[in-house]
Amino acid sequence: MIFKVVLIGLFSLTPLFAITGQEIAQRVHDRDDGDNSISNMKMTLIDKSANTRVRELKIYGKDKVRPEGREGPLGGKGEDKLKLMFFLSPADVKNTAFLTYDYDDSSKDDDQWLYLPELKKVKRIASSDKSSSFMGSDFTYSDMTSRNVQDYSYEVMKEPVVDGHKTWQIKVTPKSQKVIDETGYTQSIIFVRQDIFVIVQALHYLKTGQKLKYMKVTGLEQIEGIWSTTAIQMVSKEGKQTLHKTILEFSDIRYNQELEESFFSTRTLERGL
Repeated sequence: MIFKVVLIGLFSLTPLFAITGQEIAQRVHDRDDGDNSISNMKMTLIDKSANTRVRELKIYGKDKVRPEGREGPLGGKGEDKLKLMFFLSPADVKNTAFLTYDYDDSSKDDDQWLYLPELKKVKRIASSDKSSSFMGSDFTYSDMTSRNVQDYSYEVMKEPVVDGHKTWQIKVTPKSQKVIDETGYTQSIIFVRQDIFVIVQALHYLKTGQKLKYMKVTGLEQIEGIWSTTAIQMVSKEGKQTLHKTILEFSDIRYNQELEESFFSTRTLERGL
């Protein structure tokens, strides 16, 4: 009887969840996030002195399903995600453009290119540069692509309520130094809404110094049946001090648009809109 009581006590100290962290991560990855999309984005950059810069962008996205054993014009297999971003204003960044080819195949590095109009040149983003800031924001080049589920281990910690919705709080740890170097994160704590499998909050531990980055989805709407992020912020902190903040706001989000794969090319970067 004493032995049974001890066992019950031990089990009560260990959280039991009906789903594993790996399964949750896969569900997040596999959820329907729309295809052939066009949207507008406002990027607001706020420094520690509260000085603000605003940038306007146009974004195009497409999913490309690759039959097993066949490669597309940029390589890769499975369902790859293509994204084009054009800076519309202000003048100092106008016509800058960014192309991402996010491979579903985890053994293949994602491809990214940045077009700089003042140089009239397309620059390929090297793996070693993907952890650096994307256009002066708190997001990195790596943040512009989705994570490969199999590159991480997952531990469900607890089930807190965030903004009125029950979530899973999950510790996410990279399995290799290569992933740490590319993302710049040694570990992340993410919060996934249980009803729709959307990451609504995250804490990222940086590999350099004592800095942390806090991500929060502040706008989430169902558009054409797709749960879509309409506002998101990333805040960089060192201790309690806020170093910088980026707010992304999305509007006029449309899915199922007529977008050809050939549109997502470095030639389009140079040609512009």
